[in-house]
Amino acid sequence: MKATLNLFDFSKKIDYKIEILAGLTVAMTMMPESLSFAILAGLPPLSGLYAAFIMGLVTAIFGGRPGLISGGAGATVVVLIALMQSHGIEYVFAAVAVAGVFQISIGLFKLGKFIRLVPQPVMFGFVNGLAIIIFTAQLQQFKTTVNGEMVWLSGTALYTMAGLVALTIAIVFVWPKITKVVPASLMAIIIVFALVIGFQIDTKTVKDIASVSGGFPPFHIPKLPFTLETLRIILPYALIMGAVGLTEGLLTLNLVDEITETRGNGNRECIAQGTANILNGFFFGMGGCPMIAQTLVNLSAGARARLSGIIAALTILMIILFGAPLIEKVPMAALTGVMIMVAIGTFEWMSFKVINKMPKQDIVIGILVALITVWLHNLALAVLVGVIISALVFAWDSAKRIRARKFIDAQGAKHYELYGPLFFGSVTHFMEKFDIADDPNEVIVDFKDSRIADMSAIDAVNKLTEKYRKAGKKLHLVHLSADCKMLLQNAEDIIEVNIR
Repeated sequence: MKATLNLFDFSKKIDYKIEILAGLTVAMTMMPESLSFAILAGLPPLSGLYAAFIMGLVTAIFGGRPGLISGGAGATVVVLIALMQSHGIEYVFAAVAVAGVFQISIGLFKLGKFIRLVPQPVMFGFVNGLAIIIFTAQLQQFKTTVNGEMVWLSGTALYTMAGLVALTIAIVFVWPKITKVVPASLMAIIIVFALVIGFQIDTKTVKDIASVSGGFPPFHIPKLPFTLETLRIILPYALIMGAVGLTEGLLTLNLVDEITETRGNGNRECIAQGTANILNGFFFGMGGCPMIAQTLVNLSAGARARLSGIIAALTILMIILFGAPLIEKVPMAALTGVMIMVAIGTFEWMSFKVINKMPKQDIVIGILVALITVWLHNLALAVLVGVIISALVFAWDSAKRIRARKFIDAQGAKHYELYGPLFFGSVTHFMEKFDIADDPNEVIVDFKDSRIADMSAIDAVNKLTEKYRKAGKKLHLVHLSADCKMLLQNAEDIIEVNIR
């Protein structure tokens, strides 16, 4: 396929109306979130919108798959809060750029494939935890600032906000039954916006969060000393941000793969993310990564091509340049209602149906990942913990699978036919299978249905050989696979093993 066709997906049939409307809907839901996270980190509000534009445009065009939406995400920005407080915004921009370099390196070395190591229970926990985060984040819109403190809305303000949110949810739920020509989320925003303007309803709007008016993202080289000390300060934040962004991005890519029953390119997504973050560092953006909530808004609106992401990014830029006076009047209740419906759609309700069919350890892992995601808002840590625990559980189960069939042949030699992997977790069970004192002088260990996997296994085989040697008996290893022989030969300077 030619590069141009692959780039814009012109080889596939595109419904331009759906793509454009989906892009507009995504832009509406992305703006308040990008603004909120920028303010949370102590960054200028516009740096959040610049990130949404830059991340959205670059990854929509060059990213790993159509339909994926990127922007100024909270998962990556939260990592930079401490750096912002300790060293200031210039160090933040430098860290974002270095994170981009790290992400490009991951893509170039084709390490994105390691996301396949994330088990399904971890995915369930990750997605469910994220759905809870999206939902609880919307509760902040039911608060207001009084004397510098955030307090819950009360009285008429609370009832108005709750009523408009409920109306938005109802429209999102009912509208697809009427028509699917216009995305339900966009229609809900338009109707609630019209009601608020038409009846002059006093309620919280986008302007109450921050101003969205500005110019084109300015080119800006971070003003900080280019020394090893500076690199020492920013590198830890950059690596963590890059890892968090890639983790959330590649998990989102996998999720879209499942929904659309297509396959994306993880390494290409890593390179696109990294490129976008480098540009963020030099164009006043706070950086970001793929956003699951906005991606699901995009997919639920029917978008399946790259065009919707491009439209969303360009819409945000047009709003910054020209449309701020209108967009600042959009009621937050409408955006809150849309995001609540996204949270409901994100949650893996199927996990409740299959929970009684899952192994107990998988249930525990899924719940643990969800809890870490919700409590710490650290998606990368949650996934890492889940993968490590899953790996340890697998290793424990595999360790108990090493078995040996024993018999003595016509020549009087005793055979041990092994079954299962020999690795660090199973070496103890392996050694317990042999009866060195009572075995005959000729012993044959058959590895036809087993394999030596690591240095612990090699050491175990060596110790077994030494024990038979001290007992004055000869040990033969047979049917070793090519990779097992290679491992043993590579270790021949350290140990001695009889290979037959």
